[in-house]
Amino acid sequence: MTDTIAPLMRRDVPRLTAAMPIRDAAAMLVDHGFAAAPVVDDSGALVGVLTQKDCFGPALNASYYRQWSGTVADRMSRDPVTLDAATDPVTAAQAFLDHPHRSFPVMRNGALMGLLRRSDLLAHLLRLG
Repeated sequence: MTDTIAPLMRRDVPRLTAAMPIRDAAAMLVDHGFAAAPVVDDSGALVGVLTQKDCFGPALNASYYRQWSGTVADRMSRDPVTLDAATDPVTAAQAFLDHPHRSFPVMRNGALMGLLRRSDLLAHLLRLG
């Protein structure tokens, strides 16, 4: 069993910006197969999270009016719940029980390292026993 979630997190996560058009961000989530992605500022600091669910309002609006509008900043969650890279898998599993999120940004010393997906942690726990 791994002692921390660091080896379980995804590092190949699309990183979105607040100014990005919401349609482009939604396409990135779908194309990369992620339910959520971190939103970073120009320095790479985490400023929020955008989920596929956040994109449904603009998508429905676009299906009716035939035009996408808005930016990631309009829909993202600010002050996201994060996990530290040194978090153990059991504590991370409890975080998934305590929050409705499908993924958490993973931080180390204040820097964004990647994303822990609920499905990746569950797969790890299944391999254990």
